[in-house]
Amino acid sequence: MLGMTQAFPRLVGPRQVRGGSGLSENCLEKLRAFLETERVKKKVGPQAFADFEQKLQERMAELQRDIIAEEMARLDVDAEAVLIDGKTHRRVLRQSQTYMTSAGEVVVERTLYKDRSDDEGRCVSPMELTLGVVGGFWTPRAAQQALWVVTQMTPKKAAELFERVGNMGPSKSSLDRLPKVISKIWEGDRAKFEQALRDGLQIPDGAVSIAVSIDGVYAPMEDFDITQRREQAAEEGRMTKGPLGYREVGCATISFCDHTGDLLGAIRLARAPEYKKKTLKEGVAAEVGAILRARPKLRLLKLADGVVDNWTFLAEQLPPGEELIDFFHASEHVHEAIASVYGDATLETQFRSHKLRVQLRDDVNGVDKVIRAMKHLASKHPQKKLVRRALIYFRTNRARMRYAELKAKGFPIGSGVVEAACKTLVTQRLKLSGMRWSTAGAQAVLTPRGWDQSERFDEAWAIIAASFHAEVTVLANVTVLRPTPPKRQPSASR
Repeated sequence: MLGMTQAFPRLVGPRQVRGGSGLSENCLEKLRAFLETERVKKKVGPQAFADFEQKLQERMAELQRDIIAEEMARLDVDAEAVLIDGKTHRRVLRQSQTYMTSAGEVVVERTLYKDRSDDEGRCVSPMELTLGVVGGFWTPRAAQQALWVVTQMTPKKAAELFERVGNMGPSKSSLDRLPKVISKIWEGDRAKFEQALRDGLQIPDGAVSIAVSIDGVYAPMEDFDITQRREQAAEEGRMTKGPLGYREVGCATISFCDHTGDLLGAIRLARAPEYKKKTLKEGVAAEVGAILRARPKLRLLKLADGVVDNWTFLAEQLPPGEELIDFFHASEHVHEAIASVYGDATLETQFRSHKLRVQLRDDVNGVDKVIRAMKHLASKHPQKKLVRRALIYFRTNRARMRYAELKAKGFPIGSGVVEAACKTLVTQRLKLSGMRWSTAGAQAVLTPRGWDQSERFDEAWAIIAASFHAEVTVLANVTVLRPTPPKRQPSASR
C-alpha cells in the first residue's frame, strides 16, 4: 500500500548518499599535476602556448563532465514508486545512458520507472524529467546551444564548429535531429506556445507605429507533386509560378518604428510552403492583435508589394490602418516602363525615371503625375506592353501610393525589412548548394531561426524547454505486495 508522499528534490535516497569529492577530486589532482608538468617545460612560443591552451581546455572540460555526471547521478531517484504528473510509476530497472552536456558526453546510471496500468507506455527516468533532458539525450544547456548553432548553419558545419571550439562534440546526425525534436513539440501545441511568447513581448521604447509586411521567397522542396501543383493552378485559372522543384516560403515582419519611421526592432516570421500562407497569416494577425491590445495608441501601417493575395489579407484580416505599396516596387515599375521605350542604360531613361520617382515619393500628387506620364507614353508607344502594364499598376494601386503624406506623418515607405527577412531568414539557410527540404524539416529550422532574428530566442527556448520537465514525487512507505505462491502438495509415497 502507499503511504506518505514527499517532493522528489527533498528526498535523500541511495543515489544521493554519494559525496561530491570522488571523481571531481581525482580530476582536480590530475589538473594540478598537468599544471606542474607544464610549468617546468622550457619550450615556449606561439605553438607551444596554443598546445597548452588546448590541453588545459580538455582537462577543464573533463572536470566539468565529471562534476555534471556526479550531479546528475545524485539527482537520480531509486525508490519503489514515484508519482509523475499524477500517475503512479513503479521501478523497473537501472540502466546506464549517455547524455550530451555543454562539456561533452557523460554516462550516467539512472533508474527507470513504468506506469504498470499502461501496457503501451514507455519506461521513464525521473532524473531526466526533473532536469528537463531533451530528447533523452541533451541536457537543457547543451540543447539550447546546439539548437541556436544549427539554425545558423548546416548540421555538418555545426559539428565542425563544436569540434573546433572544443567543448561538446555532437555528431552531425544528432544536430540534424535536434530541431526536429523541438519542432514536433512546438508544432503539436503551437497556439499555446506562441501565446506564451506573445505574453512576454517587450515593445521597444519610443515606438509610435508598427509596419506589417508579408512576402515570400522560393526554396527547394522535395515533398510535393509538380503535376498536382500544375493541375491546382489550372483549376484556379492561373499560371504555375516559380522554378520546378521550388515552392514559396512565406515571410512576414512586424516592424516597430519611431516618430521618424526608423526601425527600432522587428518580429520576423517564416512558414514552410502552405496554400495561401494560411498559418503565417494567422500568426501575423495574432501578433498584431496582441501588440495593439498592449499599446492601443500605436499606429498601424500595412506595407507590401502589389500581390493581390497579400493585400486581401492585410486589408481584410488586420485592424484598420494606413495602407502603402512598397515605394521601391513602385519605382521598379516606373523604371521598367521608361526603359522599354528609351533603353535600359540610356541617359534619357535615367533622367526620366529619376524625375518620376522623386515626384512619386515627395509630391503629394506624385502618383497622379506618374499616371499621366505613363498614359502619355502608352499613347505614343501603344506596342510597349510594360508601359501599359505600369499604367494599370499605378491606376489599380493609386490609393496606396500616398508616399509624401505618410512619410510626413512618420511612417516608413519601404518594405525592406520583410525583403531582408526573405534573404536572411530563408535564403541564407534553406537555399545552399544541393539542399532539398521537406516541409517539416524546413519549418524545424525556420521557427527557431525566426526567434533568433526577432531577438527572442532565449524567451522561446525557456517556453519549449519547460515542456521536457515534469513534477516527480517520491512515494514513501511503499509496501510491495507479492502473491503468495501456492503450497506444494506432498507427493504420494510409493
